[in-house]
Amino acid sequence: MLNTEGFNWTSYARTNVGKVRKVNEDSVLDHGDAGIWVVADGMGGHAAGDVASTAIVDKLAKIEASADANELIEAAENGLLEVNESLIQQAMERTDRQTMGSTVAVLVAFHDKCFTLWAGDSRVYRVRNGQLERITCDHSKVQDLVDDGLITEEEAERHPEANVITRAIGASRNLFIDLDIHDVKAGDRYMVCSDGLYKEVMDEELTDLISLGSPEEACNALVDLTLERGSRDNVTVIVVQAE
Repeated sequence: MLNTEGFNWTSYARTNVGKVRKVNEDSVLDHGDAGIWVVADGMGGHAAGDVASTAIVDKLAKIEASADANELIEAAENGLLEVNESLIQQAMERTDRQTMGSTVAVLVAFHDKCFTLWAGDSRVYRVRNGQLERITCDHSKVQDLVDDGLITEEEAERHPEANVITRAIGASRNLFIDLDIHDVKAGDRYMVCSDGLYKEVMDEELTDLISLGSPEEACNALVDLTLERGSRDNVTVIVVQAE
């Protein structure tokens, strides 16, 4: 349990290979001591996606708790940029030159604020006063189409290019990591997840499941439901509570 300026933060994380894939290319970091939680999803169909996602969580696991928010965020951002460069270099040294990449979603707690950093389509959600809100925006082909008003959110879910992402760690040297800041209120509950979760569980179900019992109970309920529905992809979930 982490305590920052009156808030106690509790969390629980779980990852599962799912019912179809043979390798779990997701990696998860529950680094509550520093107020950092990370989900990284190795890019399916690319070389060594599990290596890429593991490199991300290994790097961010080294970040120590800080009394300076800027220092904490800079450490996370610089860590992601260093992994990005390393993965690109490793890919260039391979005979097939195939991309080694991963999406990432990071939640950082600091005093009465939390920060989100992300690249790709792993997500962070918040439930506050019974209302669900997605507080990250996918870097994906279908999200661009939705933003341009060309398709609806519902059409995006069924679109043939729904799995095409436009940004990831290891995909380009010109990497830009999105960063956002949010006020925290007592009772807020956050979920960090890979796309293997939200492609099996609908938004209307997420509110109740994220809010269920303790973070451990909520996390297990979310993963278990995904597995019951066939879990076509790896699934990774972290549930984080501010009290």
